[in-house]
Amino acid sequence: MLSRESSATLLDAVTAFIYREARFQDEHQYEAWEALWTDDGVYWVPANGADIDPDKEMSIIYDNRSRIALRVRQLLTGKHFTQTPQSRLRRLVSNIELLDPQPGGDIAVGSNSMIFESSLRDDTIWAARNEYRLRHVDGELRMAYKKVILVNNEKALYTLSFLV
Repeated sequence: MLSRESSATLLDAVTAFIYREARFQDEHQYEAWEALWTDDGVYWVPANGADIDPDKEMSIIYDNRSRIALRVRQLLTGKHFTQTPQSRLRRLVSNIELLDPQPGGDIAVGSNSMIFESSLRDDTIWAARNEYRLRHVDGELRMAYKKVILVNNEKALYTLSFLV
């Protein structure tokens, strides 16, 4: 169990990490965002609920580390965008909290986010609950796992041509 002071220091570091990740996403800094991942990272955006089995049911995104790298390379080419120009994005992140400790020392974190997307198609608001497992690697926090549970993930969604 962490002391109150240690917990506050950890929460400050985790909050700064999540804010930095959000900025990288909003500003389409794909390589910087990719550098935040551990070698065994998993990026998951479930469809049709929060607690589906991604090995048996469809997901919007279910990427292992090599697929994350491929996704970033595709975004960097400019050839895989479903829209031109890229969406302008701003996200608000709130309710960041440390959750139960994880096996192996990973830090479990939860947060809420609201993403405002402005594109030629329209303006869209995406709301989500995010779950992270963060890990210290060489003295820096890295993402070992990120699950983005879109509030409306059971409905037909516009193509996500950006990082959620």
